[in-house]
Amino acid sequence: MPILKEFKDFAMRGNVIDMAVGVVIGGAFGKIVSSLVADVIMPPIGLLIGGVNFTDLTVTLRPEKIVDGVQQVAVTLNYGNFLQTTFDFLIIAFAIFFFVRAINKLSHLKKKEAEAAAVETPPAPSKEETLLTEIRDILKEKK
Repeated sequence: MPILKEFKDFAMRGNVIDMAVGVVIGGAFGKIVSSLVADVIMPPIGLLIGGVNFTDLTVTLRPEKIVDGVQQVAVTLNYGNFLQTTFDFLIIAFAIFFFVRAINKLSHLKKKEAEAAAVETPPAPSKEETLLTEIRDILKEKK
């Protein structure tokens, strides 16, 4: 049973759980962006270029036909669906880019604040330094 214990340790490690949460949230975010692109962005773009629905754009490579009483389906190249998916990807990539950029800026600001705080407050003197300072002051007073 050492494999089960090792797997449990692996699964309960913080990074794995964080990654799982990220994947679930990313999947949900992808669905939201896909809906935004398909339902909000693409219809006005299609209207501007003549009322075209991008998912319906195809090139027929072989038309539908009947051969020996058997109907053969048309072979199409569905480039409109590809365009739709490409727009989805670009918008998701930009959204993630701006999100990561914002997080990096916040992280950078926190790091600068921590560095500034470290510079502003010098470390407390050690016991030896305090003792030597007192001895120096006593010697000055005797002169």
